Amino acid sequence: MQFKPHDYQKYCIDRIITDNSLGLFLDMGLGKTAITLSAVNILMFEMFSVSKVLIIAPKKVAETTWSNEAAKWDHLKHLRVSKIIGTAAQRIKALNSPADIYVINRENVPWLVEYDANNWRFDMVVIDELSSFKSNKAARFKSLCYVRQHIKRFVGLTGTPASNGLIDLWAQVYLIDGGERLGKRISHFRDRYCNCETHGGHFTTYSMKTGSEEAIRTAISDVCISMKSEDYLQLPECLTVDVPVYMTPKVKQQYEEFEKNMLLQIDEDTLDAGTAAVLSGKLQQFANGAVYDEDKNVIQVHDGKLDVLSELIEGLNGQHALIFYNFQHDLSRILEYFKQSPLEIRQLKNNKDQQDWNDGKVDILLAHPASAGYGLNLQQGGHHIIWFGLNWSLELYEQANKRLHRQGQQEAVIIHRLITQETRDVDVAAALEGKADVQNALLEALKARIKEIKLSSPTVGRT
Repeated sequence: MQFKPHDYQKYCIDRIITDNSLGLFLDMGLGKTAITLSAVNILMFEMFSVSKVLIIAPKKVAETTWSNEAAKWDHLKHLRVSKIIGTAAQRIKALNSPADIYVINRENVPWLVEYDANNWRFDMVVIDELSSFKSNKAARFKSLCYVRQHIKRFVGLTGTPASNGLIDLWAQVYLIDGGERLGKRISHFRDRYCNCETHGGHFTTYSMKTGSEEAIRTAISDVCISMKSEDYLQLPECLTVDVPVYMTPKVKQQYEEFEKNMLLQIDEDTLDAGTAAVLSGKLQQFANGAVYDEDKNVIQVHDGKLDVLSELIEGLNGQHALIFYNFQHDLSRILEYFKQSPLEIRQLKNNKDQQDWNDGKVDILLAHPASAGYGLNLQQGGHHIIWFGLNWSLELYEQANKRLHRQGQQEAVIIHRLITQETRDVDVAAALEGKADVQNALLEALKARIKEIKLSSPTVGRT
């Protein structure tokens, strides 16, 4: 297939070529893989600026997406891709196989650095989903910092750079510029931009000082560019509908008792949350209808969400739905509840499930956002998303929704969120919206206005 890049894609390709380090905060569906591979192709085979490229990606993306994309486009088919995945022996074999691009899942970055630290062979590194390196305490971040000085070119790709607030940016931008803009240490960043509050000596929270958000955006604007899909693609509308779920008075009383006392007796079973942190997760489970006890046994509490889910699916009148669940017992209970249904209901496990969904053979597709949030194109199979249970991660939430709301979708995407009233569900939904406000402000401030840029660089036309 011939690659005919849009103007915004040409702009991004040119920035990767001209900038040694760059953060591309590209919304899902804007073609970040094709953009990056096109730039790599020019750097490697026309400018001879790089010799070996390492791409770090989520596991499923590492397994298929980058190699498939290289094979898809005529101008990229000559690129040799080696996947550093599997057992240690398989990874070593792939690492030492002749190739142009080496793809590894992010969990194996510490292993790679340890194996290759004394002779780091990659002069260019691309991180697909840079936001997965937002923790400065994570082994993958520390390992990459160890070899960062040996990396000539660095590209960080993400559509959700600040899913938990702007403090997420420090580690990501550090990998881009070595701490030049936001500080060499996280403590320097916090001292400069954050208010610190200690809670009873047990834990510390940080909030942004007045004016810090604008200062951070200004500081990183030269090394990070941002694009939202609605600015460059004619995508169908995306609507969010909160579907209320109501507990019976008895169940509501049990929920309130559990929330207050962290201990609840249901028949012969006892639920003990233990700590406030654990309680939060338990309350989410309760809102969904079942809770794990300390032995991982599932205690059924109510069928409120299942009943509402059934009514919602019936109301779709044969239209297919992608359902995201939060806990394993959500999946089990949904499958059990609908086991007599004539609908084709399937859990997303492999490529065949994905293909059957896109071919219209699956009525209800069940998926966890952590496993289906990246690299999967599901837009051909339907336009309804149902969140049986939300989670706290804005990144997973937005990525999961983009499985349907992306280029190629022909219908308006409707996101149905089942919200059990007066429970933790309401808090999670509000938190996601609050985090989105912070992130959207960042992306808006960094947004590249392509129509205002006159593309004059000769490198752009090479793709």
